[in-house]
Amino acid sequence: MNTSPSIQLVLEDLLADLHHARRNTDLGRLALLAYCEVRNWARLAGKPDIAEWATRMFTENPCVSRDEFLEKIDTLIAALERHQLASTASTMPFACAETGPCRRLAH
Repeated sequence: MNTSPSIQLVLEDLLADLHHARRNTDLGRLALLAYCEVRNWARLAGKPDIAEWATRMFTENPCVSRDEFLEKIDTLIAALERHQLASTASTMPFACAETGPCRRLAH
């Protein structure tokens, strides 16, 4: 899995685009992002499972309703957010208590 800073920045941008399109219910933009951009990011990040899921979302089981499509998009966004959180947590060398100063974590 590739967790380089540039890959993480691409993921942040991708999630921002997905959230914006989702808020505006821009189905065409959501389809483009999910099919093209998510698959591209997943391949670059070494996440073939996400790339495959995004492909199958459109090729094997096409959605029969708008609501079903949006549910699949929400699931995809949640998976990307989980990946982002896991990657961010593994690369952060410091932990800050709510009331205390930051300290370096032991590895």
